[in-house]
This record gives sequence, structure tokens and C-alpha cells, in this order.
Amino acid sequence: MKNLFRVCAILLVLISGLWFSSPANAVISSRTNEADAKLSTEYGQKIDLNNSHIREFRELRGFYPTLAGVIIKNAPYDNVDDVLKIAGLTETQKERLQANLDKFTVTEPSKELIEGDDRINPGVY
Repeated sequence: MKNLFRVCAILLVLISGLWFSSPANAVISSRTNEADAKLSTEYGQKIDLNNSHIREFRELRGFYPTLAGVIIKNAPYDNVDDVLKIAGLTETQKERLQANLDKFTVTEPSKELIEGDDRINPGVY
């Protein structure tokens, strides 16, 4: 009888321990970082002259790779119109830039997006 009482007491302790030790509720937190936050701005819809790498210019006719490389090498820019002031641009290049100014934006250079300062070869193949 003593053994039965001990077994019941042990089972009662184990069951009550499982009952009262429910897992803690998970705290919902934001899982966005600075790069994700920047993607939700105009950067995600347009080509950022200060942060985009060279491959993003492929969608614009006549930009990739020569004109895109010139744009990247002369960054950072304060506003979109600064790209027209690059020294050494041909008239054709200036016309292409002027025709596509609405497809560009300028944001602050972000270390998350231009890590290593290698926007010419970002390792995307």
C-alpha cells in the first residue's frame, strides 16, 4: 500500500509539473533590418544612383555596362539631376540619362547595399 501511495504521489507531481509548465508565449517582433526598410521606399521601385549595383541598369537600353559604370564611379549624388553633371559624357549619353531620369532615385548610401564598395561586380551571377 505504501508503494502504491508513493507511485500515485510521484505521478501526481509529474502530471502537475507538466500542467503548470506550459511554454512561454512567443513575443512577436519585427524581423526587418535596414536593407528591408529601404526596399519599402522608392529604392525598391527605381534604380538608386547611390546604392544600386551595375546589373540593375540592364533594364535600360544603352546603359549597361559603360554608362552604368560611369554613373557608379561618380557616385554619391545629392539628387537625380546631378547625374547630368558628370564630366566626359557624350551628347548621346546625356540624352539617354535625360530620357530616363524618372526611373532613378537617390537615397543615402547604405553600407548594407554597397558592402565592400564593389557595385561593379557584386558577385551576382
